[in-house]
Amino acid sequence: MLEQHIRDRIIALIDKEVMPAIGCTEPMAVALCVAKGRETLGCMPDEINVRLSANILKNAMGVGIPGTGMIGLPIAVALGAVAGKSEYGLEVIRDLCPEALAGGKEYVAGNHINISLKNDITEKLYIEVECLAGADVSHTVISGSHTNFVYVASNGNVILDRRNGVSGEGCDASDEDIRLDMRMVYEFAAETPLDEISFILKTRDYNMRAAREALLGNYGHNLGKTIDRPLAKGIFGNSIFSHIIARTASACDARMGGAMIPVMSNSGSGNQGICATIPVAVYAAENENTEEELVRALMLSHLTAIYIKQSLGKLSALCGCVVASIGSSCGITYLMGGDYARMCRSVKNMIANLTGMICDGAKPSCSLKISSGVSTAILSALLAMEGKCVSSAEGIIDDDVDKSIHNLTSIGADAMRATDDMVLSIMTHKGGCR
Repeated sequence: MLEQHIRDRIIALIDKEVMPAIGCTEPMAVALCVAKGRETLGCMPDEINVRLSANILKNAMGVGIPGTGMIGLPIAVALGAVAGKSEYGLEVIRDLCPEALAGGKEYVAGNHINISLKNDITEKLYIEVECLAGADVSHTVISGSHTNFVYVASNGNVILDRRNGVSGEGCDASDEDIRLDMRMVYEFAAETPLDEISFILKTRDYNMRAAREALLGNYGHNLGKTIDRPLAKGIFGNSIFSHIIARTASACDARMGGAMIPVMSNSGSGNQGICATIPVAVYAAENENTEEELVRALMLSHLTAIYIKQSLGKLSALCGCVVASIGSSCGITYLMGGDYARMCRSVKNMIANLTGMICDGAKPSCSLKISSGVSTAILSALLAMEGKCVSSAEGIIDDDVDKSIHNLTSIGADAMRATDDMVLSIMTHKGGCR
C-alpha cells in the first residue's frame, strides 16, 4: 500500500481536479472571470472587454449556455456580470432566474461586450477580462486551469498577482501536485482504505442524476434518447452495452444542449467527468458489483484521466473523450475482475484506437464522440480480459504503458498544434465568429 503522505497528496489532487460544474466549463470559466471582475469593480460594468486564448474561444463558441436557450460567449459573459458569483466556481451562474436572464439578454443587445483573441501568449487556457464603469476599471485573469485566478486589480491597485507561476505549454500540473504513473494510480485505487476514497461516489450521484434528468427534455441531438428507442434496440439490443452508451450520451446531450444540470467534472471538463463516471457506474449496477468495487473502479477511472491530463494539459487538439474513455476502460476492466496487467492492456488498446480524434470545440455533437470513446472502452476492456492487446510492434504503442501514454500526450499536446490552428481557423471563418 502507498504511504499515507502519498495517499494524502493524491486525494488533494483529486479534490482539485474533480469538482461540480454547470454547463460547459470554458464559457463558465469566462463567466467566472467576469463575475470576479464585476465584484472587484463594485458595480455593473458599462463595458466588458474579454480576451481569450484560442482553445478557450474554440470550446466556447458553439455550446449551449445553461438555462438560456442560447449558445456562445456573449450571453455567458453577460450572465457572469448580471448574476454570477465567483464563490460558486464553475457553478458561477447557479442562481440564474428569469429576471437575471432577461437582464443578460438586454445587456448583450446593448453591445456592451467585446470579445477577441489574445495574441502572443503560450497558455492554452487563458481568460482576461476588463470591466469598465465611468472612470473605474477592474482587471481579472484566469490561467492554467479553469478556476485559477492569477491576477486581480482595481483601478491599477493589484489585489492578486501570481502570473509568473502559471504553466505554459504542455503540462498543467502545479509544482505542488504529485506526479502520477499508472502503477501508482492502480495501487492507490485498489489498495487505499475504503473510507479514504469513498467520496468518489459523489461523481456517480451527480452524473447519473444528470443522465436521468436529461431524459425529461430534448437536448442537443437526443443521442441518448435515440439509442433507447425501439429502432435502436433492434440494432444494439437491450444490453449493458446499449445502456452504457445511452446513459452517457444523455448526460452529454443535456450538458452541451444548455440544461441547468450540474455534473461532476474531471480536469476542468464536465464531459470528461461524465465519460469517466457513467460507463463505470452503469456497468457496476448491471453486473451487480459491490459498492467497494464500484468505489475503486470509479477512483481508477478518474485518477487515470487526471494522470493523462498531467502531461496532455487541460486543453489541447486531442478530444478529451479519448482521455476519459481510457479511464472508464480501466474502471470497467477492474469491475470485470482485471488486475494491473489487464489494466495496462486496456490502456494500450485504447491508445491504439482513438489517438488523433480532434477536438473541434464543445458542442452538442460531443455526445457522438463520447459514444465512440465509450464503445471503444468496452471493447478494449473485453480484449484485455482475454489477454489481448496491441503490441509494441504496432504504431505508437510501447511495451511500457506509461511510455504509451506519453506517446499519446506528445501527439495531442505537440504534434497536433497545427491541427488546432486549422480547426480554429475553419470554425471562425464559417460565416463569422459567433
